[in-house]
Amino acid sequence: MRTDSISALAELIREAPRCVAFTGAGISTLSGIRDFRGKNGLYTTVNADRMFDIDLFYLDPSIYYELAKDFIYGLDEKEPSIVHHSLATLEKAGYVDAVITQNIDLLHTKAGSKRVLEIHGTPAVHRCPDCGHVQTFDEIAPSAREGIIPLCPDCKRALKPDITFFGEALPQKTLEEAIEESRKADLMLVLGSSLLVHPAAGLPERTLRAGGKIVIVNDQNTPLDDRATLRFYDLQETFEKLMEDPGFTL
Repeated sequence: MRTDSISALAELIREAPRCVAFTGAGISTLSGIRDFRGKNGLYTTVNADRMFDIDLFYLDPSIYYELAKDFIYGLDEKEPSIVHHSLATLEKAGYVDAVITQNIDLLHTKAGSKRVLEIHGTPAVHRCPDCGHVQTFDEIAPSAREGIIPLCPDCKRALKPDITFFGEALPQKTLEEAIEESRKADLMLVLGSSLLVHPAAGLPERTLRAGGKIVIVNDQNTPLDDRATLRFYDLQETFEKLMEDPGFTL
């Protein structure tokens, strides 16, 4: 197992003209949010395929809202991890230019990150499939946790979160922006992702093909480990030490 140095990571971040973070479920397990397929992941207790099946949602939205009561509508009780807070701090100080995330938990925004590209969508907005009426997560979450399905006041259709369900395309504009950020990045920090879910997992390869470098911090192996300039395994420890590096002006 490689043992790269935190000081080398800090130097890469400081010297990169453009640094982008790519984040997966691993950074949010530190916040107590289960991933999908891990040892204690969502699939061990909930049928996530049913929860996020778009055809099933339109057939019977109560299935989604029942399964999502805790996993989605309890998110306002979760707090950002050290990784979320660190990325927001590094962005504010000018070291990180954007965050591309596979996560749908809203924690990057809660931590204070400003440029967040949520390539699998977001529950921050719920909209009517017919007329486009919009309500926010904050408006919906309290009643959704009680099992009440939010309905459009005009159409009486169940509102759908802007999460990308199985069977839907990724949000095109967000994906295009994420691809462009990946191409322009001199350095991409791959954090808490095993790089197995495509097309999102192909973004670090775009950075490499454009001549940029990647750093991977993840507790499981990834297909790009051999191409990473630096490789770390423990997110908590890595970011605790990184944020103590004296070379940063924060």
